[in-house]
Amino acid sequence: MLLWLTETLAREVRTFNVFSYITLRAVLAMITALVISFLVGPRMIAWLARMRIGQAVRNDGPQTHLTKAGTPTMGGALILVSIAITTLLWADLDNRFVWVVLLVTLGFGAVGWVDDWRKVVERNPKGLSAREKYFWQSVIGVVAAVYLAFSVSATDNSSFLDHFLAWVQSGFSAGLSPKADLIVPFFKTVSYPLGVWGFMALSYFVIVGTSNAVNLTDGLDGLAIMPTVMIGAALGIFAYVSGNAIFARYLGFPHIPGAGELAVICGAIGGAGLGFLWFNAYPADVFMGDVGALALGAALGAIAIIVRQEIVLFIMGGVFVVETLSVMIQVASYKTTGRRVFRMAPLHHHYELKGWKENQVVVRFWIITMLLVLFGLSTLKLR
Repeated sequence: MLLWLTETLAREVRTFNVFSYITLRAVLAMITALVISFLVGPRMIAWLARMRIGQAVRNDGPQTHLTKAGTPTMGGALILVSIAITTLLWADLDNRFVWVVLLVTLGFGAVGWVDDWRKVVERNPKGLSAREKYFWQSVIGVVAAVYLAFSVSATDNSSFLDHFLAWVQSGFSAGLSPKADLIVPFFKTVSYPLGVWGFMALSYFVIVGTSNAVNLTDGLDGLAIMPTVMIGAALGIFAYVSGNAIFARYLGFPHIPGAGELAVICGAIGGAGLGFLWFNAYPADVFMGDVGALALGAALGAIAIIVRQEIVLFIMGGVFVVETLSVMIQVASYKTTGRRVFRMAPLHHHYELKGWKENQVVVRFWIITMLLVLFGLSTLKLR
Protein backbone atom coordinates (compact mmCIF):
# COMPACT_ATOMS: atom_id res chain seq x y z
CA MET A 1 0.00 0.00 0.00
CA LEU A 2 2.67 2.51 1.06
CA LEU A 3 5.04 0.97 -1.49
CA TRP A 4 2.55 1.80 -4.24
CA LEU A 5 2.21 5.34 -2.87
CA THR A 6 5.96 5.91 -2.72
CA GLU A 7 6.40 4.51 -6.23
CA THR A 8 3.80 6.99 -7.45
CA LEU A 9 5.48 9.87 -5.65
CA ALA A 10 8.89 8.79 -6.95
CA ARG A 11 7.81 9.78 -10.46
CA GLU A 12 7.85 13.38 -9.28
CA VAL A 13 10.35 13.28 -6.41
CA ARG A 14 13.28 10.89 -6.89
CA THR A 15 13.95 10.76 -3.16
CA PHE A 16 11.02 8.40 -2.75
CA ASN A 17 12.90 5.77 -4.78
CA VAL A 18 14.64 4.82 -1.55
CA PHE A 19 11.49 2.97 -0.49
CA SER A 20 11.97 0.48 -3.31
CA TYR A 21 14.84 -1.06 -1.35
CA ILE A 22 13.75 -4.21 0.47
CA THR A 23 16.23 -3.65 3.30
CA LEU A 24 14.74 -0.27 4.18
CA ARG A 25 11.18 -1.58 4.06
CA ALA A 26 12.14 -4.55 6.23
CA VAL A 27 13.48 -2.17 8.89
CA LEU A 28 10.43 0.08 8.58
CA ALA A 29 8.19 -2.99 8.86
CA MET A 30 9.86 -3.98 12.12
CA ILE A 31 9.47 -0.47 13.53
CA THR A 32 5.85 -0.21 12.34
CA ALA A 33 4.87 -3.56 13.83
CA LEU A 34 6.56 -2.62 17.10
CA VAL A 35 4.70 0.72 17.29
CA ILE A 36 1.36 -0.95 16.46
CA SER A 37 1.97 -3.47 19.25
CA PHE A 38 2.69 -0.70 21.75
CA LEU A 39 -0.42 1.23 20.72
CA VAL A 40 -2.87 -1.66 20.46
CA GLY A 41 -1.43 -3.91 23.18
CA PRO A 42 -2.73 -2.15 26.33
CA ARG A 43 -6.22 -1.79 24.85
CA MET A 44 -6.36 -5.40 23.70
CA ILE A 45 -5.14 -6.69 27.06
CA ALA A 46 -7.73 -4.55 28.84
CA TRP A 47 -10.45 -5.93 26.57
CA LEU A 48 -9.36 -9.52 27.17
CA ALA A 49 -9.43 -8.87 30.91
CA ARG A 50 -12.94 -7.35 30.74
CA MET A 51 -14.14 -10.35 28.75
CA ARG A 52 -12.54 -12.63 31.37
CA ILE A 53 -10.56 -14.43 28.70
CA GLY A 54 -8.10 -15.79 31.24
CA GLN A 55 -5.63 -18.65 31.23
CA ALA A 56 -6.52 -21.92 32.93
CA VAL A 57 -3.61 -23.61 34.77
CA ARG A 58 -3.05 -27.35 35.25
CA ASN A 59 -3.07 -28.46 38.87
CA ASP A 60 -0.46 -31.15 38.16
CA GLY A 61 2.07 -28.65 36.82
CA PRO A 62 4.69 -26.57 38.65
CA GLN A 63 3.09 -24.94 41.68
CA THR A 64 4.55 -21.55 40.76
CA HIS A 65 2.19 -21.51 37.76
CA LEU A 66 -0.95 -21.47 39.92
CA THR A 67 -0.57 -17.71 40.32
CA LYS A 68 -0.88 -17.33 36.53
CA ALA A 69 -4.52 -18.46 36.54
CA GLY A 70 -6.77 -15.80 35.07
CA THR A 71 -4.02 -13.95 33.19
CA PRO A 72 -5.48 -12.77 29.84
CA THR A 73 -4.70 -15.13 27.00
CA MET A 74 -5.26 -15.14 23.22
CA GLY A 75 -2.78 -12.25 23.07
CA GLY A 76 -1.40 -13.77 19.89
CA ALA A 77 -4.17 -11.83 18.14
CA LEU A 78 -2.08 -8.72 18.85
CA ILE A 79 0.82 -10.28 16.95
CA LEU A 80 -1.38 -11.18 13.99
CA VAL A 81 -2.90 -7.69 13.82
CA SER A 82 0.55 -6.11 13.85
CA ILE A 83 1.93 -8.48 11.20
CA ALA A 84 -1.08 -8.16 8.90
CA ILE A 85 -1.29 -4.35 9.00
CA THR A 86 2.46 -3.92 8.62
CA THR A 87 2.69 -6.36 5.71
CA LEU A 88 -0.15 -4.65 3.88
CA LEU A 89 1.54 -1.29 4.42
CA TRP A 90 5.15 -2.07 3.42
CA ALA A 91 5.24 -5.25 1.33
CA ASP A 92 4.84 -5.56 -2.42
CA LEU A 93 1.24 -6.80 -2.67
CA ASP A 94 1.83 -8.08 -6.20
CA ASN A 95 4.26 -10.65 -4.80
CA ARG A 96 2.81 -14.17 -4.66
CA PHE A 97 5.03 -15.28 -1.77
CA VAL A 98 3.88 -12.42 0.44
CA TRP A 99 0.28 -13.52 0.07
CA VAL A 100 0.88 -17.23 0.63
CA VAL A 101 2.85 -16.60 3.83
CA LEU A 102 0.32 -14.06 5.10
CA LEU A 103 -2.66 -16.33 4.36
CA VAL A 104 -0.96 -19.36 5.94
CA THR A 105 -0.21 -17.28 9.03
CA LEU A 106 -3.76 -15.98 9.36
CA GLY A 107 -5.23 -19.40 8.54
CA PHE A 108 -3.36 -21.16 11.32
CA GLY A 109 -4.12 -18.20 13.56
CA ALA A 110 -7.84 -18.73 12.88
CA VAL A 111 -7.55 -22.40 13.90
CA GLY A 112 -5.82 -21.34 17.11
CA TRP A 113 -8.42 -18.63 17.76
CA VAL A 114 -11.30 -21.12 17.57
CA ASP A 115 -9.45 -23.53 19.86
CA ASP A 116 -8.67 -20.81 22.42
CA TRP A 117 -12.18 -19.35 22.25
CA ARG A 118 -13.82 -22.67 22.98
CA LYS A 119 -11.45 -23.38 25.86
CA VAL A 120 -11.50 -19.99 27.53
CA VAL A 121 -14.80 -18.33 26.62
CA GLU A 122 -17.09 -21.30 26.11
CA ARG A 123 -15.40 -23.16 28.99
CA ASN A 124 -14.95 -26.29 26.89
CA PRO A 125 -11.71 -27.81 28.25
CA LYS A 126 -11.10 -29.75 25.02
CA GLY A 127 -11.46 -26.74 22.73
CA LEU A 128 -11.06 -28.07 19.22
CA SER A 129 -10.57 -31.81 19.40
CA ALA A 130 -7.14 -33.03 18.33
CA ARG A 131 -8.72 -34.52 15.23
CA GLU A 132 -10.49 -31.27 14.29
CA LYS A 133 -7.42 -29.15 14.90
CA TYR A 134 -5.17 -31.46 12.88
CA PHE A 135 -7.74 -31.63 10.08
CA TRP A 136 -7.88 -27.86 9.60
CA GLN A 137 -4.13 -27.53 9.95
CA SER A 138 -3.77 -30.20 7.29
CA VAL A 139 -6.20 -28.49 4.92
CA ILE A 140 -4.23 -25.25 5.05
CA GLY A 141 -0.90 -27.09 4.97
CA VAL A 142 -1.83 -29.16 1.91
CA VAL A 143 -3.14 -26.16 -0.04
CA ALA A 144 0.02 -24.20 0.76
CA ALA A 145 2.25 -27.18 -0.12
CA VAL A 146 0.60 -27.64 -3.52
CA TYR A 147 0.85 -23.93 -4.33
CA LEU A 148 4.49 -23.64 -3.22
CA ALA A 149 5.54 -26.76 -5.13
CA PHE A 150 4.93 -24.98 -8.41
CA SER A 151 5.49 -21.37 -7.33
CA VAL A 152 9.05 -21.94 -6.10
CA SER A 153 9.95 -23.41 -9.52
CA ALA A 154 8.34 -20.53 -11.36
CA THR A 155 10.42 -17.82 -13.01
CA ASP A 156 9.73 -14.15 -13.60
CA ASN A 157 7.94 -15.09 -16.83
CA SER A 158 5.97 -18.10 -15.57
CA SER A 159 3.39 -18.69 -12.89
CA PHE A 160 2.07 -21.32 -10.53
CA LEU A 161 -0.70 -22.11 -12.99
CA ASP A 162 1.72 -22.65 -15.87
CA HIS A 163 3.73 -25.20 -13.90
CA PHE A 164 0.69 -26.88 -12.41
CA LEU A 165 -1.01 -27.37 -15.78
CA ALA A 166 2.22 -28.70 -17.28
CA TRP A 167 2.42 -31.23 -14.44
CA VAL A 168 -1.18 -32.34 -14.98
CA GLN A 169 -0.71 -32.62 -18.75
CA SER A 170 2.37 -34.80 -18.18
CA GLY A 171 0.25 -37.31 -16.31
CA PHE A 172 1.60 -36.11 -12.94
CA SER A 173 5.08 -37.27 -13.91
CA ALA A 174 6.88 -33.98 -14.60
CA GLY A 175 9.45 -32.90 -12.04
CA LEU A 176 10.42 -29.56 -10.55
CA SER A 177 13.35 -27.33 -11.38
CA PRO A 178 16.61 -27.73 -9.40
CA LYS A 179 15.56 -24.66 -7.39
CA ALA A 180 13.12 -26.91 -5.53
CA ASP A 181 15.76 -29.44 -4.45
CA LEU A 182 16.42 -30.10 -0.77
CA ILE A 183 19.59 -28.17 0.10
CA VAL A 184 22.07 -29.76 2.50
CA PRO A 185 23.83 -27.10 4.62
CA PHE A 186 27.63 -26.74 4.55
CA PHE A 187 27.88 -28.51 1.16
CA LYS A 188 27.83 -26.23 -1.88
CA THR A 189 27.02 -28.91 -4.43
CA VAL A 190 24.97 -31.38 -2.35
CA SER A 191 21.21 -31.26 -2.82
CA TYR A 192 18.51 -33.85 -3.38
CA PRO A 193 15.75 -33.68 -6.00
CA LEU A 194 12.43 -34.12 -4.22
CA GLY A 195 10.04 -34.34 -7.14
CA VAL A 196 6.56 -32.85 -6.93
CA TRP A 197 5.18 -35.33 -4.43
CA GLY A 198 8.28 -35.21 -2.24
CA PHE A 199 8.30 -31.41 -2.21
CA MET A 200 4.63 -31.26 -1.26
CA ALA A 201 5.07 -33.84 1.49
CA LEU A 202 8.09 -32.04 2.93
CA SER A 203 6.32 -28.66 2.75
CA TYR A 204 3.27 -30.03 4.52
CA PHE A 205 5.26 -31.53 7.37
CA VAL A 206 7.45 -28.44 7.78
CA ILE A 207 4.49 -26.07 8.01
CA VAL A 208 2.30 -28.22 10.25
CA GLY A 209 5.21 -29.55 12.29
CA THR A 210 6.76 -26.14 12.98
CA SER A 211 3.36 -24.74 13.89
CA ASN A 212 2.77 -27.42 16.53
CA ALA A 213 6.38 -27.26 17.75
CA VAL A 214 6.11 -23.55 18.56
CA ASN A 215 2.77 -24.21 20.22
CA LEU A 216 4.28 -26.87 22.49
CA THR A 217 7.14 -24.53 23.43
CA ASP A 218 4.77 -21.73 24.42
CA GLY A 219 4.50 -22.63 28.10
CA LEU A 220 6.54 -20.01 29.97
CA ASP A 221 6.57 -16.22 29.91
CA GLY A 222 8.49 -15.14 26.80
CA LEU A 223 9.82 -18.62 26.06
CA ALA A 224 8.42 -19.07 22.53
CA ILE A 225 8.31 -15.51 21.25
CA MET A 226 11.98 -14.55 21.46
CA PRO A 227 13.26 -17.64 19.58
CA THR A 228 10.58 -16.92 16.98
CA VAL A 229 11.90 -13.36 16.59
CA MET A 230 15.50 -14.55 16.25
CA ILE A 231 14.68 -17.30 13.75
CA GLY A 232 12.41 -14.97 11.79
CA ALA A 233 15.20 -12.39 11.52
CA ALA A 234 17.64 -15.04 10.28
CA LEU A 235 15.15 -16.30 7.70
CA GLY A 236 14.76 -12.70 6.55
CA ILE A 237 18.47 -12.71 5.68
CA PHE A 238 18.11 -15.98 3.78
CA ALA A 239 15.08 -14.55 1.97
CA TYR A 240 16.99 -11.46 0.91
CA VAL A 241 19.89 -13.57 -0.39
CA SER A 242 17.61 -15.98 -2.26
CA GLY A 243 15.71 -13.14 -3.89
CA ASN A 244 18.86 -11.35 -5.07
CA ALA A 245 20.35 -12.94 -8.18
CA ILE A 246 23.88 -11.64 -7.51
CA PHE A 247 24.06 -12.65 -3.85
CA ALA A 248 22.42 -16.01 -4.54
CA ARG A 249 24.91 -16.85 -7.27
CA TYR A 250 27.89 -15.71 -5.19
CA LEU A 251 26.84 -17.72 -2.12
CA GLY A 252 25.73 -20.77 -4.09
CA PHE A 253 22.00 -20.55 -3.31
CA PRO A 254 19.17 -21.05 -5.77
CA HIS A 255 17.76 -17.75 -6.97
CA ILE A 256 14.05 -17.59 -6.12
CA PRO A 257 12.58 -14.52 -7.86
CA GLY A 258 10.36 -12.64 -5.44
CA ALA A 259 11.63 -14.38 -2.31
CA GLY A 260 13.48 -11.27 -1.16
CA GLU A 261 10.17 -9.56 -0.40
CA LEU A 262 9.69 -12.02 2.47
CA ALA A 263 12.32 -10.03 4.38
CA VAL A 264 9.56 -7.45 4.91
CA ILE A 265 7.29 -10.05 6.52
CA CYS A 266 10.22 -11.28 8.61
CA GLY A 267 10.74 -7.71 9.76
CA ALA A 268 7.05 -7.51 10.67
CA ILE A 269 7.31 -10.78 12.63
CA GLY A 270 10.34 -9.44 14.47
CA GLY A 271 8.70 -6.14 15.37
CA ALA A 272 5.38 -7.73 16.35
CA GLY A 273 7.22 -10.35 18.41
CA LEU A 274 9.30 -7.80 20.31
CA GLY A 275 6.20 -5.69 20.91
CA PHE A 276 4.38 -8.70 22.29
CA LEU A 277 7.37 -9.61 24.46
CA TRP A 278 7.02 -6.21 26.14
CA PHE A 279 3.74 -7.47 27.62
CA ASN A 280 4.64 -11.16 27.77
CA ALA A 281 7.91 -10.83 29.70
CA TYR A 282 7.88 -12.28 33.22
CA PRO A 283 5.55 -11.77 34.98
CA ALA A 284 3.37 -11.81 31.88
CA ASP A 285 0.44 -9.44 31.46
CA VAL A 286 -0.88 -11.58 28.61
CA PHE A 287 -0.28 -15.02 27.12
CA MET A 288 0.04 -15.83 23.44
CA GLY A 289 -2.38 -18.73 23.22
CA ASP A 290 -2.76 -21.07 20.25
CA VAL A 291 -3.88 -18.16 18.07
CA GLY A 292 -0.33 -16.79 18.12
CA ALA A 293 1.80 -19.90 18.52
CA LEU A 294 0.22 -21.91 15.70
CA ALA A 295 0.34 -18.92 13.36
CA LEU A 296 3.96 -17.97 14.02
CA GLY A 297 5.19 -21.54 13.64
CA ALA A 298 3.37 -21.92 10.33
CA ALA A 299 4.82 -18.61 9.12
CA LEU A 300 8.39 -19.71 9.89
CA GLY A 301 7.78 -23.03 8.15
CA ALA A 302 6.34 -21.44 5.01
CA ILE A 303 9.19 -18.93 4.73
CA ALA A 304 11.81 -21.66 5.19
CA ILE A 305 10.24 -23.68 2.38
CA ILE A 306 10.21 -20.77 -0.05
CA VAL A 307 13.86 -19.89 0.60
CA ARG A 308 14.78 -23.61 0.50
CA GLN A 309 16.20 -23.75 4.04
CA GLU A 310 14.17 -26.49 5.72
CA ILE A 311 17.20 -28.17 7.29
CA VAL A 312 18.55 -24.83 8.50
CA LEU A 313 15.15 -24.12 10.11
CA PHE A 314 15.46 -27.49 11.87
CA ILE A 315 18.87 -26.41 13.20
CA MET A 316 17.91 -22.89 14.24
CA GLY A 317 14.68 -24.11 15.80
CA GLY A 318 16.49 -26.72 17.88
CA VAL A 319 14.66 -25.64 21.03
CA PHE A 320 11.32 -26.17 19.30
CA VAL A 321 12.50 -29.55 18.04
CA VAL A 322 13.70 -30.76 21.45
CA GLU A 323 10.52 -29.56 23.15
CA THR A 324 8.45 -31.54 20.63
CA LEU A 325 10.62 -34.64 20.95
CA SER A 326 10.31 -34.50 24.75
CA VAL A 327 6.52 -34.75 24.44
CA MET A 328 6.72 -37.58 21.92
CA ILE A 329 9.22 -39.52 24.05
CA GLN A 330 7.18 -38.97 27.21
CA VAL A 331 3.94 -40.17 25.63
CA ALA A 332 5.58 -43.17 23.95
CA SER A 333 7.38 -44.21 27.12
CA TYR A 334 4.32 -43.91 29.32
CA LYS A 335 2.10 -45.84 26.91
CA THR A 336 4.60 -48.68 26.40
CA THR A 337 6.24 -49.00 29.83
CA GLY A 338 4.07 -46.97 32.19
CA ARG A 339 7.10 -44.86 33.13
CA ARG A 340 7.94 -41.23 32.45
CA VAL A 341 11.31 -40.24 31.04
CA PHE A 342 10.92 -36.62 32.16
CA ARG A 343 9.39 -35.27 35.32
CA MET A 344 6.97 -33.42 33.07
CA ALA A 345 6.73 -32.62 29.39
CA PRO A 346 7.33 -30.41 27.46
CA LEU A 347 10.97 -30.15 28.48
CA HIS A 348 10.79 -26.67 30.03
CA HIS A 349 8.50 -28.02 32.76
CA HIS A 350 10.99 -30.81 33.46
CA TYR A 351 13.67 -28.25 34.30
CA GLU A 352 11.24 -26.24 36.41
CA LEU A 353 10.49 -29.32 38.50
CA LYS A 354 14.24 -29.91 38.83
CA GLY A 355 14.53 -26.54 40.55
CA TRP A 356 15.29 -24.07 37.78
CA LYS A 357 13.42 -20.79 38.13
CA GLU A 358 11.15 -19.79 35.28
CA ASN A 359 13.40 -16.92 34.22
CA GLN A 360 16.42 -19.24 34.19
CA VAL A 361 14.70 -21.70 31.88
CA VAL A 362 13.54 -18.96 29.53
CA VAL A 363 16.83 -17.07 29.27
CA ARG A 364 18.89 -20.25 28.92
CA PHE A 365 16.66 -21.48 26.12
CA TRP A 366 17.03 -18.04 24.49
CA ILE A 367 20.80 -18.33 24.68
CA ILE A 368 20.72 -21.79 23.12
CA THR A 369 18.51 -20.49 20.31
CA MET A 370 20.85 -17.56 19.70
CA LEU A 371 23.78 -19.94 19.29
CA LEU A 372 21.77 -22.19 16.97
CA VAL A 373 20.66 -19.21 14.87
CA LEU A 374 24.26 -18.03 14.51
CA PHE A 375 25.23 -21.57 13.54
CA GLY A 376 22.45 -21.58 10.95
CA LEU A 377 23.57 -18.22 9.56
CA SER A 378 27.09 -19.55 9.17
CA THR A 379 25.76 -21.82 6.40
CA LEU A 380 25.49 -18.72 4.24
CA LYS A 381 29.25 -18.77 3.70
CA LEU A 382 30.52 -22.08 5.10
CA ARG A 383 29.65 -24.19 2.08
